[in-house]
Amino acid sequence: MAPKKESDGLSAFERRRLENIAANKALLSEISVTAKNIIPDKPVSKPSAPRKRTRAEPVLREPRRGTRMSSRLAGVTADDDVLKRKLEVESEHQAAESKAKRLRSGEDMHLGDIVVDGRKYTSSMDDLKGIFRGAQPGVRTFSDYDIKETTDANLKELRSQMSGLKLYEHWIPNDIKITPQRIYALSFHPTEDKPIVFAGDKEGAMGVFDGSQTAPEVDDDDEHVPDPVISAFKVHARTITSFAFSQADANSIYSSSYDSSIRKLDLEKGTSIQVFAPESKYEELPISTLEIPAAEPNMLYLSTLDGSVGRYDTRVPDSLELWTLSDQKIGGFSMHPLHPYLLATASLDRTMKVWDLRKMNGKGDMKHPSLIGEHESRLSVSHASWSAGGHIATSSYDDTIKIYDCSGASKWKPGQSIDMVPAHTVKHNNQTGRWVTILKPQWQKNPEDGIQKLSIGNMNRFVDVYASDGSQLAQLGGDGISAVPAVAHFHPSKNWVAGGTASGKLCLWQ
Repeated sequence: MAPKKESDGLSAFERRRLENIAANKALLSEISVTAKNIIPDKPVSKPSAPRKRTRAEPVLREPRRGTRMSSRLAGVTADDDVLKRKLEVESEHQAAESKAKRLRSGEDMHLGDIVVDGRKYTSSMDDLKGIFRGAQPGVRTFSDYDIKETTDANLKELRSQMSGLKLYEHWIPNDIKITPQRIYALSFHPTEDKPIVFAGDKEGAMGVFDGSQTAPEVDDDDEHVPDPVISAFKVHARTITSFAFSQADANSIYSSSYDSSIRKLDLEKGTSIQVFAPESKYEELPISTLEIPAAEPNMLYLSTLDGSVGRYDTRVPDSLELWTLSDQKIGGFSMHPLHPYLLATASLDRTMKVWDLRKMNGKGDMKHPSLIGEHESRLSVSHASWSAGGHIATSSYDDTIKIYDCSGASKWKPGQSIDMVPAHTVKHNNQTGRWVTILKPQWQKNPEDGIQKLSIGNMNRFVDVYASDGSQLAQLGGDGISAVPAVAHFHPSKNWVAGGTASGKLCLWQ
């Protein structure tokens, strides 16, 4: 049966789609205006010669999925967690590599044409129970009792302050479906006017949520509460792995993906353009992490599932430098916020390594930054996050968070060898399994209170907050959290925390 037409000739679906597009444009326009308060408009430069645009490769059909191999055929025993995880990563890598080139679009996108209707999201992840080893949903490992028993007055005050953050009250997390699929990447816009959260999911959709909006008042007899306004756009062909914000242009949001591309979302123009894709000699490069140094806004640094780290100058075509730093996947890396010539990598090969870009070793394809130091964990290391205070935090499948004190990094000499030993080791359940995004520690980049803090998801459906000395400051939770907020991030300066789940739901604490 054809959809019923209203008096204006539009069906209910068509009218809803137009309403979504209008709401998305309004939200992006509002964020753009807010962004201008951070960085004023730059002087208008003379127009450059038009750039020749290439047509994207046509998509003829859905590519085949990679062949799955059982643990028995692969020779993996039931207790061999390391090999199981390696097999999963290799399968993920093969799938990303085989699909990326055929699905990635190099053309500019207008956001009005790629909108995803947030009200039609469906979820099959919330009902999964009992599949995570060691997880006890709702069971706290840090509570008001720990705060009460704290003898250090400063620590007690800090714990009380951070534990006092409240879960967003206008809608419960189950109503804030920011992306259609599992969240892999999450970030706050740096504006301090209000919390604006960006999320990326496993299928390449980007969601945007304005945390300042409030639920409209409804009559007691009205059981339906209007949904929050959420903008969602399909900007990548594969998993979005990270977001980065330019210090020179608050209107620009960069995103990386397993489809081997980096795209820039322009809030003011309402467009998404591709700023990086692999050169032919590199074939495909599924990207795991993206960073943009504050002092070099035109330089993109990226890590790949192939174990490489590279840099790309957006002003110079075909300028990618790629250094092979591991034989296995680099799941995450970060640059020292104050000394960006130093970078730390975390790899499936069980190591955290620190590299110095000031000194290069080798030539040609063997060229790479000099290795300053490394530390090996019992199992794979998921991420290495560097704080402004000089501390590196890692998460590992050996169920620990390790914090390395590198506060003296400013005095390191090029080529110097440093003994990397964790200053603090915190026990933390990191066994996410296959259905929850890998837990990664993320430092607050520029805390306005001057206290270095990191956030990380908790398998019992909380977000944990730790200080640089390894002491726990808070365990954030609340009613209505029905899945693990595995992807957790601080706002760069404000004490706002966001957590994203496997069902695309958002938890927000303020």
